[in-house]
Amino acid sequence: MESLALWQGVTLTGILSWILISSYLKVTDKVRSLFQPWVTHHVIIGTPLIIKIQKYQHGFFDALFSGLSCVVSVPFYTAFLPLLFWSGHGKLARQMTLLMAFCDYTGNCIKDVVSAPRPKCPPVRRITATKDEEDNALEYGLPSSHTLNTVCLSGYLLHYVLSYTQNQDVYVEFAGFTIVCLLVGFIGLGRIYLGMHSLIDIIGGLSVGLAILAFWLAVHDYVDRFIVSEQNVVTFWAALSFLLLFAYPTPEFPTPSFEYHTAFDGVAFGIVAGIQQTYHQFHHEDVPRVFTHLSVLAFLGRILVGIPTILIVKFCSKALAKWVIPVISNALSIPIKSTSYIPMLNGSASGKKPDEIKQSSYIQKLLFFFTHQDSFDVDTGIRFLQYAGLAWSVVDLVPSLFSHLRL
Repeated sequence: MESLALWQGVTLTGILSWILISSYLKVTDKVRSLFQPWVTHHVIIGTPLIIKIQKYQHGFFDALFSGLSCVVSVPFYTAFLPLLFWSGHGKLARQMTLLMAFCDYTGNCIKDVVSAPRPKCPPVRRITATKDEEDNALEYGLPSSHTLNTVCLSGYLLHYVLSYTQNQDVYVEFAGFTIVCLLVGFIGLGRIYLGMHSLIDIIGGLSVGLAILAFWLAVHDYVDRFIVSEQNVVTFWAALSFLLLFAYPTPEFPTPSFEYHTAFDGVAFGIVAGIQQTYHQFHHEDVPRVFTHLSVLAFLGRILVGIPTILIVKFCSKALAKWVIPVISNALSIPIKSTSYIPMLNGSASGKKPDEIKQSSYIQKLLFFFTHQDSFDVDTGIRFLQYAGLAWSVVDLVPSLFSHLRL
């Protein structure tokens, strides 16, 4: 316990120290000035390759690559992961959730640090078949998140399947590895064909993805044991989630990347908090799994009960956060604003004029030091709590309903 407490303290202190040092030394600006011109140059010289690939334009390819992009997108994983939890494969589900959060944070940090552009449109033809793709196009280019996420999640899934089945057949391993490589290759080619990324972005996504996957395969067992069996997990993870919101770099111009990070930061916290409370009830290794002790009919029943429930919880947690956070902020004399969730706070500071706020609390000074803003955007807290509530319901509330309904 003493070594665990020391490890947690060192981790949190290290992140806090990095926030202070990097803010004081303006590390993000220095790194950006070093890498942005080089990446931008490669994006420009890579444009002819994109145009050459797009000469093979066809409706079939448009549909194929747009569909593949949707299948490996963040919204798809967000919808897929709850089903994985309810299928009985709890370890795989929580590991892929945390890996997804790690990939999202790392990839988006690099995007906003470098702040390198996507291929210029025109002359490149950009295809955004969904609202999600339109939002993705507003982010910076390097690295390709779709490539990065595909490398990590498909690679980890292959590792889990081979380990779970204890397969020793070299031909099966080769077939699985080939399928993963083909999927990654098609995703990378598709991102170029759709005009969303340059070759340098794909190479960056592949390189970062392989590095993250190698790191995760080395630590995933330790992370899982910590989540399901150790003490002080929820408190530590709450502090970690809070610090990661401030450790995120400031981009050259605002993008949706920080919103995605906030959402998955909340999802990771909700999953960890829920698992910590209910592991021995619903998520241990002996729970019924689909196709073994859990029938397909019961699994479909779980989906019909679970999906509406988590959507209701998401709506309620958002409404509750919109009410609670402004109240707490006002009680602590923290000037706040809201860019989208609370229209009455748009462009204001908790309804007060700047000259009405005479003294700053210690919390206010801390927040302002980290954010360098004259007011705190409550949308971040609302989004975090909304997705934390949704994730908690996936692993705690909904399995409790399954138990009562004998599903």
